[in-house]
Amino acid sequence: MISPIGSEALNPLFVYDESERSALTSEAQNLPSLLVSSATAANAVMLGGGYFNPLTGYMNLADALSVAESMKMTSGQFFPVPVLNLVESVDSIGDAKRIALRDPNVEGNPVVAIQQIEAIETVNDAQMALMTEKVYATSDPEHPGVAAFNAQGRIAISGSIQVLNFSYFESEFANTFRTAVQIRAEIEQLGWQRVVAFQTRNPMHLAHEELCHMAMDRLNCDGLVIHMLLGKLKPGDIPADVRDDAIRTMVKHYFPENSAMVTGYGFDMLYAGPREAVLHAYFRQNMGASHFIIGRDHAGVGDYYGAFDAQTIFDDEVPEGALQIEIFRADHTAWSNKLNRVVMMNEAPDHTKEDFVLLSGTKVREMLGKGIAPPKEFSRPEVAEILINYYHSIA
Repeated sequence: MISPIGSEALNPLFVYDESERSALTSEAQNLPSLLVSSATAANAVMLGGGYFNPLTGYMNLADALSVAESMKMTSGQFFPVPVLNLVESVDSIGDAKRIALRDPNVEGNPVVAIQQIEAIETVNDAQMALMTEKVYATSDPEHPGVAAFNAQGRIAISGSIQVLNFSYFESEFANTFRTAVQIRAEIEQLGWQRVVAFQTRNPMHLAHEELCHMAMDRLNCDGLVIHMLLGKLKPGDIPADVRDDAIRTMVKHYFPENSAMVTGYGFDMLYAGPREAVLHAYFRQNMGASHFIIGRDHAGVGDYYGAFDAQTIFDDEVPEGALQIEIFRADHTAWSNKLNRVVMMNEAPDHTKEDFVLLSGTKVREMLGKGIAPPKEFSRPEVAEILINYYHSIA
């Protein structure tokens, strides 16, 4: 199986020993605490699950700036984006060296992790602007990722963490949420050697399904991991539980048994386009995938990124040798009326736009909201039924 990044074995920061975790949970009740941002809590979940191996906690300012600039920490360790604990004030923690981080996404704000404080630093406007521009390739406050990043405080607390739980992901998505440790173990149990991962924050239509089949066939893969984002999205995106139902239904009907694993991870979407594509590849290697599908405008939003920027960044900016995982580069896929099957559009040079079944997201949402299933060349009927029921429920 492919090795994790930066170490021979994963180093998940979740405290697996029950007695130790119980003692730390008790200790946390008497520690100074901070209610952290949703992004900081999601980073704790990813650190806890081994996805961000070999990081041991939140970065200091020098590392965060270095990562933003060059995708390398000051030590030379590769990482695609800053991982920060940004807060508005540290008045409540005084001179404490050990603090409890409280989860903003769970009722009662339980402690998600304990952090050892190594440094407390103020991020100035120029530093914040540099990180924003380098990671998101824009400073537009209308960009949802830019807005979320800059809505956090300007005080960075760095240091190692011990993760005590996986926030709401483990309870609300018990059948889907998996750590990198768990996915590696399941891949090993299944005996898969060549594994391709597919990222999604949306339900999968026929073109997505066929893209996965194409990748599996062309790469001669033993299995597919459909890995869906379970964290916070932007308004209008399909909720995770609905996506989960739709994807599981698709796999049940249209994939051979034991060929596709449906899983999810707890992280807030950055919408950072190319940089987020690299991050996605990073933690897919840590979870054991040997290949990763990246299509047009991967992890993008609006018109901020070029169609293939998320692919070319691996050639132009990712340091040589930083990743072992291989990228499967995909074009837009759609049903060809000429060939009577789904194709990559760049592999059908004799086609015009009219030869494809192409529907905008707005058009599909309108159809589903009216109880009209998209054509079979676009969406499986079983998936369409689930989405129609969802849109009826919010009408």
